[in-house]
Amino acid sequence: MQRLIINGGKRLNGGVTVHGAKNSALPVLAAAAVCDGISVIHNVPMLSDVEETINILRHLGCGVTREGDTVTVDARGADGFEVPNRLMKEMRSSIIFMGALVSRFGKALVSLPGGCNLGPRPIDLHLSALRQMGLIVEEQEEPGEEGRRDCRLDCRVEKPLEGCEIDLTLPSVGATENIMLAASTARGRTVIQNAACEPEISDLADFLNRAGAKIAGAGEPTVVINGVKSLTGAEHTVIPDRITASTYMAAGAVTRGRVTIKKILPAHLRPVFPVFLRAGCELQVRDRELTLTAPARIKSLGNVKTDYYPGFPTDSQPPLLAMSTLADGRSQFVETIFHNRYAHVDALNDLGANIKVTESMAIVDGVKKLTGREVEAADLRGGAALIIAGLAAEGQTVIGGMNYILRGYDDIEKRLAELGADIRLEE
Repeated sequence: MQRLIINGGKRLNGGVTVHGAKNSALPVLAAAAVCDGISVIHNVPMLSDVEETINILRHLGCGVTREGDTVTVDARGADGFEVPNRLMKEMRSSIIFMGALVSRFGKALVSLPGGCNLGPRPIDLHLSALRQMGLIVEEQEEPGEEGRRDCRLDCRVEKPLEGCEIDLTLPSVGATENIMLAASTARGRTVIQNAACEPEISDLADFLNRAGAKIAGAGEPTVVINGVKSLTGAEHTVIPDRITASTYMAAGAVTRGRVTIKKILPAHLRPVFPVFLRAGCELQVRDRELTLTAPARIKSLGNVKTDYYPGFPTDSQPPLLAMSTLADGRSQFVETIFHNRYAHVDALNDLGANIKVTESMAIVDGVKKLTGREVEAADLRGGAALIIAGLAAEGQTVIGGMNYILRGYDDIEKRLAELGADIRLEE
């Protein structure tokens, strides 16, 4: 087991480079399994979720090599269509292999995915959409760990998938990705209405189009896919991680620092800019760099409501909520995406924060100081929130549950140390 040791109170200064987007790398890697060829994918972060995705690809018969941040996937010999339950349970995004395998082989045997416990995250939209295209899905219960029953999804087609018009009841990222993957090699035209507009959707479409797909409108509410017979391999560079960038912005703000965040796409961060400006931070954008200069004490963040892109991202909420604990005034957060997004609040209050949660709302009254102690991360972004708090707290903060944090942040302790933090990862 690993834990993070932070001696807080250090003002962060300097530059940090953002790694590739986790939420883009995972679906792009899964999409490589659709291709009857070799794909070379650059800017892939070194994360446990990425390693689990690579394990799935290898299990399916793909040849996978990694050199630095470049992953090469040779899917020409892929012949597997079953993802073992133990691999599916490692992460939520594993469900996109359903669309990928159906697209390549016309069948898939998968199970309900795992990941962080953020409340109910059903895959009804995924199943409904693919069934409209002609996919047959049978749900099978199997004995699981500790007496639980696991649900396996036996997916197959009796004839090739047919394009159709699909109206999503909400702009689900995962459902949009699964439809795009399945529709890429379906017969005819598929139109997704109310599609997710996140940058990661556009990035997946860019990769698929390079591999021979015909996708238009990705990143907008209406996406049109004209199916092709097959996809070849492609070379692609994953976009930078906007959530990691906002986490480093929060770290600079809460420590009264001045940090330059490099290799970003500023347009992807525009949903969080107004919140930092309300807090009194100065933002300077230059090409693909952002410099944040924090005030002596940040101000209230005002009212922050999460929403689907281009709204304020739910994954940025925990780090900014932690930042608001030291603000001068009251901040209010409303979570509209996940039901269990405040699991980190008790730990923040243990550090001296003043946060009250009622259902989907968290009210934060800023305090003058936090005091370090031992806390446990309960999920990925909640773990990032504890790091933000620990950087500013007086004394030493010890954070357990690093298995969650390492799912989404590549060498976060080394990058923060380069900014001047007193931080180390310890076995």
